[in-house]
Amino acid sequence: MKPVIGGWSLRRRVITLLTVVGVLLIGLAAAEAAMAARNRTQIDAVLNQTGPLRVQSQELLNALLDQETAIRGYAVSGDPADLSPYREGLEQEKTVVASMRTLLDDYPQIGQELRIVEEQTAQWRQSVAEPVITTTEQNGTRAGQALVTEAARQQFDQVRSAVNDLQEEILTAREQAASNVRTSSNILVVLLIVAALVVVVAGALLLLSLDRMVIRPLIGLADQVREVAEGDYQHGIATTGPPEFVRLGEDVDAMRQKIAADLAEVRAARERIEWVNSQLQKQAEELTRSNRDLEQFAYVASHDLQEPLRKVASFCQLLQRRYAGQLDERADQYIAFAVDGAQRMQRLINDLLAFSRIGRLTTGFVEVDLNKVMGDVAGQTEAARQYADAELTWTELPVISGEEPLLTNLLANLVSNSIKFRRPDVPSKVHVSARLVGSEWEITCQDNGIGIEPEFADKIFVIFQRLHSKDAYPGTGIGLAIVKKIVEYHGGRVWVDTDVPEGTAIRFTLPALPQDVEAAAAADSADEPDAPTVDDPTPSTEAPAVLEEQADGADQPDRADERPESGRTGDMRETVG
Repeated sequence: MKPVIGGWSLRRRVITLLTVVGVLLIGLAAAEAAMAARNRTQIDAVLNQTGPLRVQSQELLNALLDQETAIRGYAVSGDPADLSPYREGLEQEKTVVASMRTLLDDYPQIGQELRIVEEQTAQWRQSVAEPVITTTEQNGTRAGQALVTEAARQQFDQVRSAVNDLQEEILTAREQAASNVRTSSNILVVLLIVAALVVVVAGALLLLSLDRMVIRPLIGLADQVREVAEGDYQHGIATTGPPEFVRLGEDVDAMRQKIAADLAEVRAARERIEWVNSQLQKQAEELTRSNRDLEQFAYVASHDLQEPLRKVASFCQLLQRRYAGQLDERADQYIAFAVDGAQRMQRLINDLLAFSRIGRLTTGFVEVDLNKVMGDVAGQTEAARQYADAELTWTELPVISGEEPLLTNLLANLVSNSIKFRRPDVPSKVHVSARLVGSEWEITCQDNGIGIEPEFADKIFVIFQRLHSKDAYPGTGIGLAIVKKIVEYHGGRVWVDTDVPEGTAIRFTLPALPQDVEAAAAADSADEPDAPTVDDPTPSTEAPAVLEEQADGADQPDRADERPESGRTGDMRETVG
């Protein structure tokens, strides 16, 4: 069953979790920053406010004690020098009070106590210290001592008590500030612990979420993919978890289905191929049996059929020689028909045997010099050339890999056809040339005969196809079919060039030897910097000029045994075709 995609995506869940954790951490960080600032303020209050106030309160008490001691001493001695501590104490009192007032902005209660101390001190000076100084200066020490009474001492004790109250208030404020410092420090520690807990909880939630939403679905998907990889291509893949993983599972399952469908097609194709192979094997067996039957037929045709055919031909010829003129004209005509038919049957059987043996009875490929082959062809076609007053020439021909007997038969058929299909009023000229085209030799056999119409260019290579009656041009119609089969057996192709100005040009290709191709490539690379490469003229344009030059020297003697560069021979003999 296909899982339903729903709920939050993995990205959304992770972003939400991180957002919540980030907000919490930012809030905690803000609270910690505020608490840290407050803690610094409270520590500052302890160190820079309540602490100095406590010290200054003690200095204030010392200044007041110095004043009271100086007044009593002056009342006893009457010496003005004894008033110096009084005046110094007074100045110190003013300085300390002024300094304390700068630290009392946050402590109004301490300021109130300080004002009480100032009021008590002013009353003591007004009621005790100033009268004692004045009286002693005017009336002497006795009068001054009379003013230093128990009431005066009690009044100064009130001043001292006010200073003690001030110190108690400062101490209370200092203890409160210290308590605030401890409280804020504890709160700051708690906030840090909470932040750490938030991080730990968020990490744990993230790990649990990854395990539930990522790791487990991935492991399940991997297990299912592994089952498919082991060969169970029909195993459906279903994935749970976030929508991304569900879609991933669907994509993987779609890929599995595609692979399964492709494998099914491959299996079907393999079955078809196996069936085709079996059919091909059967056909090969049938072809083998057919070849055996063909070989048997060739044996029968070359042996069993030849003997009665020779007997018929021989006795027909005996009848023709012995009874020629003794019977009536119609009998002589019948005997001539019988002799001609037996001879044509012999030629046809021989040509069919030659055609069937191409490629079957092989001697193996060797390097064949076509110049030597042309010499043999010239010898074979000597009789036909002498009868037709024909001229055979050729230019330098290459060395190729092939079977020399077949190549000889190939060129002999082409030359024989060129001599046979000549124009009655023009001496026959046949020229064979070759040129290297890529990795093949293109060989041309061109004549100045009757030519071939373009619409019949392909028909002439079909077995038993004739363009003329046997009365006009004798032959079995199998010669060019043999040419085509020999060329294709050697890996080439053959065609008729219909663009020549006169006569017929039959071209065919044969694979060139590797060293010839490399030599031609090296020659092209060496000539390229000197001058632009000019394509070699085709034999169709070159041969007529050669034929014209040779027509001027037609009376030269035959030199069949010379090198092919001489390009002229008169040795010819009729062959198949």
